[in-house]
Amino acid sequence: MHDYGSFPTQPLPVQRDRRDAEPVRFKGIGGRSESEGLARAGRGVAVASMVSRVTGFARTLAVAAVLGTAAVGDAFNGANNLPNMVYELLLGGVLASAVVPVLTRARRHGRQRSREFTQRVLLAAVLLLAVVTAVTVACAPLIVHVFIADSGQRRLATALAYLLLPQIFFYGVTVIVGAVLNVRDSFAAAAWAPVINNVIVLGTCAVFVLLPGPVTLTPATMTSAQVLTIGLGATAGIVGQSVWMVAALRRNGFRWSWRARPVPYTWRPVRAAVPIAGWLLVYAAISQLGVAITMRVAFDHEGVSISSYAELLFQVPYGILAASVLTVLMPRISRAAAVGDDSAVLADLARGARYLSTALIPVSMALSLFGPVFAALVFTGRVDPASAHLIGIAVACSSFGLAPFALVMLQMRVFYAHNDTRTPALINLVMVATKLAALALATALLPAQAVVVMLSVASSLAYTAGAATGHVLLRRRHGLLGFTAVAATAHRVLWATAVAGVAGFAAVLLTNITVTTPTLDHLTALGAGGLVATAAFLLAAKLIGIPEIRTARTLLTRA
Repeated sequence: MHDYGSFPTQPLPVQRDRRDAEPVRFKGIGGRSESEGLARAGRGVAVASMVSRVTGFARTLAVAAVLGTAAVGDAFNGANNLPNMVYELLLGGVLASAVVPVLTRARRHGRQRSREFTQRVLLAAVLLLAVVTAVTVACAPLIVHVFIADSGQRRLATALAYLLLPQIFFYGVTVIVGAVLNVRDSFAAAAWAPVINNVIVLGTCAVFVLLPGPVTLTPATMTSAQVLTIGLGATAGIVGQSVWMVAALRRNGFRWSWRARPVPYTWRPVRAAVPIAGWLLVYAAISQLGVAITMRVAFDHEGVSISSYAELLFQVPYGILAASVLTVLMPRISRAAAVGDDSAVLADLARGARYLSTALIPVSMALSLFGPVFAALVFTGRVDPASAHLIGIAVACSSFGLAPFALVMLQMRVFYAHNDTRTPALINLVMVATKLAALALATALLPAQAVVVMLSVASSLAYTAGAATGHVLLRRRHGLLGFTAVAATAHRVLWATAVAGVAGFAAVLLTNITVTTPTLDHLTALGAGGLVATAAFLLAAKLIGIPEIRTARTLLTRA
């Protein structure tokens, strides 16, 4: 009987069947055919991610419109972040990062054993999620007290926390089921799941607008019906995406069984995974210490909603362009690591870094150039103009961290694929220390509005420090990483991006001269600047020669 908690160093014979067979790796490691295979596999995920991000952005605008960015908006956004914080602190690192490599290795033991092991993992996760959620809901007042000093805002946030903290259970179910689907090479369901959440929250905002209540919302005047509607609606969105994921798992052919063998056999893999889980919990604890201090700084400077909306704009291109690549790469890297094929792991690392650089460097330029204009266009009328301006400035100033953020997430996946959770924890320590140091300097030296902008900038500084640290540690472990090609690609993309930036900036200046109406000015600047910058980038990329763009264009135009 195989022990799924300890993995042999030599490959085991693989038992295959129609549904559980390992897919054949694309031919030509590091060659064109494998790059095309990766891009093709991620294309469907990218489409779903785009829809998800667009509806998510609409959801955020709706919430901002009904709650604003003042005390009520900060109370809701702060309370809505609590389930994520607690989930990541206690469970998120273990479920999201360790499950894919563990389940990938279990599949090498054959269909039946893999299915039994997966069912035990699901059962253990559900039980643990239920206990953690119940305890956390009971501690809601204590958790809110840590972050909010104002008594009126604290009462509202506590009431919302009771309604929002049950999301922890459903977040966990979504992540663990998504991991099982990813191991079975099914990526689309997880990418579409947030759309369910976004649609439900949009409906909730529509109901909220129809409710009777005060014209100006404050923590003291918000009615019980309004609190219940926004709190239960937000939680219903997370429940909806969890139900979607469970249904997708069933459609994929997996039957969730609650039966388990005797305790010694069932918990054997759990005992073996304790060292791995321990470092993941250290990682999560470091992260949430940083989040807790950041939230306290944000509440003290009335910047919770502003930083949350800036983070949303920052995450949109990552979710569309980078998350799809990383989602497809994780099972591939895990399979290669499971059989000791480090050359394939490094090939996927370099390939992913090339695609991420090609996609995100020009997007970073676009955010820095058009971030303030875009924020003014979409948030003005939903929040006050000063807040909309701060959101745009925060996005523009922090855009340099987009590519490092994606790269450090890719590096983490390589470490996790080798069952190394200690190194990511050390990298995270560097990132959190960098962020807190930047915030400490900002609060000591800068005015309140600049501190709000620094909440975003400090995160990007942390991502940059993390990516540099991760690269050094990977070099120390694996030697040369094949990043000469990555550097060459990034260099070519930077030149094309510089050309696009100059052209786009010139177009924006021209529209400012010819248009005088503020809203029309913003819309025209975005349209003209975006079109000119995109055309200039594609022309420069063609002249310079960037193979990743040619491959993506071929795949997008292929039937």
